[in-house]
Amino acid sequence: MATRDRKCNLIIDSCCDLPADLVESFDVEVMPFTYIMEDGEHLDDLWTSMSPHDFYERMRKGENPTTSQVPTTTIHKTLEKAAKAGVPTVFICFSSCLSGTFDSILHTWDTMRADYPDFELHIVDSRLASVAEGLLVVEAVRQCNRGLTASELAEWAREARFYVHGYFTLDGLETLRRGGRIPDMAAVAGAKLNIKPILTFDLDGRLAFFGAARGRKKSLKQLMNIFGERSDINAQNTVIIGAADAPKEQKMLVEQVINESKEVAMWQCSIGPVIGSHVGPEMMAVVFWGPDRRENMLLTDRIAKAVSGFKRGSAKEKDEAGAE
Repeated sequence: MATRDRKCNLIIDSCCDLPADLVESFDVEVMPFTYIMEDGEHLDDLWTSMSPHDFYERMRKGENPTTSQVPTTTIHKTLEKAAKAGVPTVFICFSSCLSGTFDSILHTWDTMRADYPDFELHIVDSRLASVAEGLLVVEAVRQCNRGLTASELAEWAREARFYVHGYFTLDGLETLRRGGRIPDMAAVAGAKLNIKPILTFDLDGRLAFFGAARGRKKSLKQLMNIFGERSDINAQNTVIIGAADAPKEQKMLVEQVINESKEVAMWQCSIGPVIGSHVGPEMMAVVFWGPDRRENMLLTDRIAKAVSGFKRGSAKEKDEAGAE
């Protein structure tokens, strides 16, 4: 991918769940997350050292991997490398509502900035995760290659994140129960009724229930219905279908999207081990560009957000601005 017009560098993290060969072509720095299995700690290296099938097959056999924040030493090393290069840099991060790593990056940079007073760094909370974060990254790279400055790219990302739509369905509720996101009773009842949840991200980057379907086929059909209703193919021709080791269903969704728009640029991605640890095998995701998600808020919610300083005055927004 051509980079000759770049005015800044870009750092991303491994939770974008994009293919390793695609990320390599981007010429960006990737900060890896870690996950822990029965045989010890692993780096999320975008499926370079372990295949998606091997990982999810171990989960199917009863293994329960765990995750943790990126170590401060890794964050420091990543920021130090960028600062020593001296090129204005944008760091697009995994949602701060799903991991404390974003806050750790802000804190680490606060301890370092005095040593690099002339280095321009913009730290952006994507408020997204997995392939939804990945879609933002794909377009951010394109904008970077078009010649946006670091400050322009950071502002672009903070606005563009609200136009990324991500919806996904799980094969069951057990992984959500195990992660403490739903009560035990709800998981048991859902299993008996064959309920498949449809999830998305709220405007702050938290997981949010969008709906549910009875059975796998209906949940996948609902994903496609959402895509048909909310996507804006004319605005951006990139769609990502993510799967947690469900190749047949992934292929089926890809074919359905292509049938709706033959000009679409389609990426098939495997849900990474960090996200996969929390959603389990068979998760399916559809990610695309669409209308501003802020416009879907109820009028009263918009007022509440404005009063609380959501637009520019919230603590999170101040932290991001302060990172520049």
